[in-house]
Amino acid sequence: MSQKPIYDESSIQSLDWKEHIRQRPGMYIGKLGNGRSSDDGIYVLIKEILDNSIDEYVMGYGKKIEIKIKDNSIIVRDYGRGIPLGKVIECVSQINTGGKYDSEAFKKSIGLNGVGTKAVNALSKYFNVISIRDGEKKEVDFSRGIMLNDTKIVQIDSPNGTEIKFTPDTKIFGEYKFRENYIEERIYDYVYLNSGLSVYFNGKKYYSENGLKDHLESKINIDRIRYPIIHLKNEDIEIALTHSNQYGEEYYTFVNGQNTLQGGTHLSAFKESLTKTIRDFYKKDLDAVDIRSAITASISVKVQNPIFESQTKTKLGSLDIGPDGPTLRVAFNEFLKNKFDNYLHKHPNTAEALLIRINQSEKERKELAGIRKIAAKRSKKANLHNKKLRDCKSHYNDKKETENTLKSTIFITEGDSASGSITKVRDVYTQAVFSLRGKPLNSLGLKKKVVYENEEFNLLQHALNIENGIDGLRYSRVVIATDADVDGMHIRLLLITFFIQFFPELIKKGHLYILETPLFRVRNKKETIYCYSEDEMYKAKNKLGKNHEITRFKGLGEISPIEFKTFIGEDMKLEPIIIDQEKDINDAVTYFMGKNTQDRQEFIIDNLKYEELDTGNG
Repeated sequence: MSQKPIYDESSIQSLDWKEHIRQRPGMYIGKLGNGRSSDDGIYVLIKEILDNSIDEYVMGYGKKIEIKIKDNSIIVRDYGRGIPLGKVIECVSQINTGGKYDSEAFKKSIGLNGVGTKAVNALSKYFNVISIRDGEKKEVDFSRGIMLNDTKIVQIDSPNGTEIKFTPDTKIFGEYKFRENYIEERIYDYVYLNSGLSVYFNGKKYYSENGLKDHLESKINIDRIRYPIIHLKNEDIEIALTHSNQYGEEYYTFVNGQNTLQGGTHLSAFKESLTKTIRDFYKKDLDAVDIRSAITASISVKVQNPIFESQTKTKLGSLDIGPDGPTLRVAFNEFLKNKFDNYLHKHPNTAEALLIRINQSEKERKELAGIRKIAAKRSKKANLHNKKLRDCKSHYNDKKETENTLKSTIFITEGDSASGSITKVRDVYTQAVFSLRGKPLNSLGLKKKVVYENEEFNLLQHALNIENGIDGLRYSRVVIATDADVDGMHIRLLLITFFIQFFPELIKKGHLYILETPLFRVRNKKETIYCYSEDEMYKAKNKLGKNHEITRFKGLGEISPIEFKTFIGEDMKLEPIIIDQEKDINDAVTYFMGKNTQDRQEFIIDNLKYEELDTGNG
């Protein structure tokens, strides 16, 4: 008989603050990641430091913030009041220590729980804080939350403010790399939400005069909107919105400057109030789906002591503007009833264009109704026995956010052999597999009914749960996993075309990726090197010397499940699909997937390279 485990006082452990953060980093910064995804933890670390600098600006102190990347370290310098010198150590190394608990001092701040900066400290190999106040400077150094140096207060001739330098710990994040475009995207959000603030990133200035209007202009193609951007604001609420020709609904939401990627109570309040206001203005019982179809909106609200549904603050849970304020529902209703209604009365051309767009959406919806019924039956049947989908247990739209929900991934594979290899070695908690039958339909220029008429697209849409927008998206990462040959590249383009055409917000919100798998395996008896390019292959070949062999992987199905496990593990290489706001993505897709055969042929001929490959020994 086995001995029962002992449960007494010795079984109870109390971790100090830094060990708790280091052992459970997902509780504080969401998923970890090495910088390939925009929501990876290393960017959350930057955000946590910046949030404090932004709060200073919001309170009226410091109109400039400087950010630098140097040797994989981040330096943030603000020109606010500076941390009180006698409390510098406590503010960066003691949980629930901070200046934001007095709601009058930081009435509508981003960070309130006193955790953010401490999490950065605990998860950094090196952490340095400098506070300057009224001609005096205090500086302290840490490593992984442990204090290294505590210097005495000295006199200094420098403006007030706080400077923090940190280097993320590779023991936590692995071999990470900062992508400047992701940092730049966050900076743009900060300046759009804080008109008049100047942020300098590696010397480049970021500034906005028109707030959310500038933000929305950066997210859309101005040439394709149905009416000029409507920009409205008061003390607590600011919105910018328009309708376009695209499918779906697209929202960018913020609370106290925090990007709430998963929306929350403020987004629900906005949608409900917008529908009511438009119905009242036109005096018609318009369908809410038609009103919001093709809308793109940026929404910002200031909430006193906001309640978020997780430490990463991606979804608002608060019902009220503040303890003594109205509910968010009432606040948005009053705001739109007055300002939006007045705007439509003053701009009859906009009001007419909006109604035309709503009527068009109604017509399209009714045309799809019959097709949707057939598709729904098909999807219901597929739910019972969907051979195409091998689902996982954790999903992005689960009510409770965990590290697993943020990791949830679906691989879209080509053929049964590739999906079989992935299915055998995947993490059943966080990784799902959807198998394509072959090359999907080229959807460029087609109407949305193709999504329902085409069985494969309909089932894919159903698997992702994006029929009614990406609010219900089941997977944080949608990964296209095809062979790196001509056919595989074509399938990638076809799938990207599909998502751009019908679900652009999926890409804009950073959910679509390409799985990078090795092209070559170079090995001898002692070492195996996987190579993702010909250059890497030649370097590996030279490194291993004469007695080596080279295997070229023609497709994912040729990679054994044992090997494949490495390529979809914690260190898997994912290349994000990013839409460059300065380029017209529709023109790019049309070039590659349209009927401009001659132009494309000339491009291929001009860029074609042929090189004979030596795959033998030696």
